[in-house]
Amino acid sequence: MHKYILKRLLMLIPVLIGVTFIIFTLSYITPGCPATMTLGETAPAEAIEALRQEWGLDDPFIIRFVRYVADAARLNLGETYATRRPVMEEILTRFPATLQLAVMGLFISVLLGIPLGVISATKQYSLFDNLATIFGLIFVSIPNFWLGMMLVVFFSVNLGWLPPSGFETPAQWILPAFTLGTGQMAVVMRMSRSSMLEVIRQDYIRTARAKGQKESVVVWNHALRNALIPVVTAVGLTFGFLLGGAVLTETIFSINGIGRFMVQSINSRDNPVINGGVLFLALSFSVVNLGVDILYAYLDPRIKSQYK
Repeated sequence: MHKYILKRLLMLIPVLIGVTFIIFTLSYITPGCPATMTLGETAPAEAIEALRQEWGLDDPFIIRFVRYVADAARLNLGETYATRRPVMEEILTRFPATLQLAVMGLFISVLLGIPLGVISATKQYSLFDNLATIFGLIFVSIPNFWLGMMLVVFFSVNLGWLPPSGFETPAQWILPAFTLGTGQMAVVMRMSRSSMLEVIRQDYIRTARAKGQKESVVVWNHALRNALIPVVTAVGLTFGFLLGGAVLTETIFSINGIGRFMVQSINSRDNPVINGGVLFLALSFSVVNLGVDILYAYLDPRIKSQYK
């Protein structure tokens, strides 16, 4: 098991280098000069050129990329163009808000998605199953940014029940978490339903029922645990998506997280923040996937035996 974890950690290196190369290339070929946008269009040409040399913008692409990768390996993601503060420090300051929002969204996805999927599978083609399917398709089709704005209009502007922005109090958590979590809730629900439909038709489930086990025990103790492997995969991918999908949600609700910080940096062509933010989120997503793979072994002993 330890060798498997070490192998997966080593595999993160080429993944992160590939992500870094893609985002660095995109920021390199994007029109616009960061030095000009920082100093302004009316700044003297000498000042702009001096700033370009200070930031190393005149160097060839390959030199800038190798230098960035070498610095990133030492956990140095550069300095922001706007405040001249370390990018890593700025990201770590804002990451708790992004992580909290993603965890809340995941909680909503799992809390609603798994029970709805299990009940839909046990009551296949019933009215509940049809309504749950429609409910899931509606929320998976609605863009997060539109849902967030509609929730603000309805619950904040019209009814005045919940605050429209911020993320300090429990009342301010409700709308962002619901906006981020409902779309992925539908994905978890559909995966739970399809996985449960395969499991409840197995012979050991019929045997448990023949022995007189209660239906609730058969469904929740026997069937659900064996159906959790694909569900855990969906939940792991959902959490990674929520970390990245928080960009628009944080912008709508004025949450001081990584997503909003990156949007502001994109508008100002602050490339170190853009590159560092994407790299940090990619690392977080990879660590989540590693955790999901490790969790498989504890859910299914057969997988753990393969690791040995």
